[in-house]
Amino acid sequence: MLSSSTVVQDYHSTSWPATPLSIGEYLIERLQDYGIADIFGIPGDYVLSFYSLLEESDINVVGCTREDNAGFAADAYARVNGMGAVCVTYCVGGLSICNSIAGAFAEKSPIVVLAGSPGLNERHNNPLLHHKVRDFRTQVDVFDKLCITGTELVDSATAFQEIDRVLEMAYRYKRPVYIDIPRDMVNVVPQSTNRHTFQPMVTDERALQESCNEITALLNKSDNPIIIAGVEIHRFDLQDDLIHFAEKNNIPIVSTLLGKSVVRENHPLYVGLYEGAIGREEVAEYVESSDCILLLGTLMTDLNLGIYTANLDPRKCVNATSETLKIHHHHYENVPLEELIPELILRNIKCCDRFIDPTIREPVSQYVIDYSAHITIRRMIDRLNQSLNENTIVIADIGDSLFASTRLQTQGRTEFLSPAYYTSMGFSVPATLGAQTALPDHRVITICGDGAFQMTCLELSTIVRRGLNPIVIVLDNGGYGTERALHPGEWDYNEIHRWSYGELTRVIGGGVAHRIRTEEAFDKALKSAFTDESNMHLIHVELDRRDASETLTRLADKMSSRV
Repeated sequence: MLSSSTVVQDYHSTSWPATPLSIGEYLIERLQDYGIADIFGIPGDYVLSFYSLLEESDINVVGCTREDNAGFAADAYARVNGMGAVCVTYCVGGLSICNSIAGAFAEKSPIVVLAGSPGLNERHNNPLLHHKVRDFRTQVDVFDKLCITGTELVDSATAFQEIDRVLEMAYRYKRPVYIDIPRDMVNVVPQSTNRHTFQPMVTDERALQESCNEITALLNKSDNPIIIAGVEIHRFDLQDDLIHFAEKNNIPIVSTLLGKSVVRENHPLYVGLYEGAIGREEVAEYVESSDCILLLGTLMTDLNLGIYTANLDPRKCVNATSETLKIHHHHYENVPLEELIPELILRNIKCCDRFIDPTIREPVSQYVIDYSAHITIRRMIDRLNQSLNENTIVIADIGDSLFASTRLQTQGRTEFLSPAYYTSMGFSVPATLGAQTALPDHRVITICGDGAFQMTCLELSTIVRRGLNPIVIVLDNGGYGTERALHPGEWDYNEIHRWSYGELTRVIGGGVAHRIRTEEAFDKALKSAFTDESNMHLIHVELDRRDASETLTRLADKMSSRV
């Protein structure tokens, strides 16, 4: 997969074009410098002039069915490509993607939000223009809370500088950014073409050396170290460094739920997914019995910590993220994660000889089809495991789509996408569009509950229109299975209307539908889908309404008392 470090060109040395660029043209050029080849969105009159420039450029414009779907698609695109972008109109478009962008901020996915707005010449005397809410800066103020930074391109003298600054912030901090483009500024050619000058990231060299000395001493005294690899290892393109460090010192690795597949899950040093008490007991015991725990790029969310059932002794922990470094009770400032790991590779650390008992790992699926048996989610995952390879991407929506999928063993790295911290339903289908647009040579397998599917399923229309070929598995149990487990009882609010989901292929004019009740039928559908690379396949899996994965059952046991 591509990473953010592989797509950014050295724009500081780029020569200026012979023909002066307008603000809109310059913005498009800079997006391409950051490897953004595709933009998702929906046009509207306040952003049509910029959309015209996009269509005339080399950027591929992907029109979506809803703005929030465009945001989810851009999020998934950013996760596998390094950066993504979404382009929408004023307020009715911009405010519709707030949920998508909030999730991207929470999970560190760098999306550039491009939003049109009324022209500066239209704003005199504060008229009641369509789409306006309260005042002209309402949308700007909202995105100020959802993005790491933003700008309004209202001054041609500083427009180029602002574009440079904002895009670099997205790249550096792996968070969404916001660019507001008044429609009468898109084609303005600035007289001044000053560029933004970036100061290098501040690193306290003394703190870096001292912290590495302390970590080295801890590892050299340790008999049972472990690495807990988190999502930032992917976001900051540190997979190779992490593997180099682990292999050099023979240190076992686990990953978190949000960081699942940040390390390929068939690596000899990979132990499994650490989820506290909601995960495998063997993995939890292996991690928590360690005498030195390196949390590298790990966000300490409730789901990552098994609803706070993780028993990690702070006296044994080194917690290093892009924002903080804490060793036991010592705090170090200005020690970037991307410099800490390479420096540790250079250190003379004793080789760990900690044994990894094969029984600790998730058992390799020994699935043998029971032809007449009614399909269950556990057996479905066992069968699906047999079909994964380095060119498959799994996208799991929230609920048992995610919890059951924790047992999948991805063959590549960062081949598993899910909003496992922000947990917004409806992510998976539009994310499928984004991921396969970024990597069209990969096959995407999407696992989505019926409730989440009903929220955003019409993005299949865009998927069919663009000739993409994902395998979309809809788990139909007639309602919100996770909430049923968390709050037992016959509650009508957890029920949803059951659809004939496969009929959507007729509505949107493309795709192949399968309706599944048995293991034999699922096996045939999966084989058919993998054989046919020219179509989207929609596999409607009918489950018992009480069916649940072991992970969801354990989660419900820990959380139900709080609900």
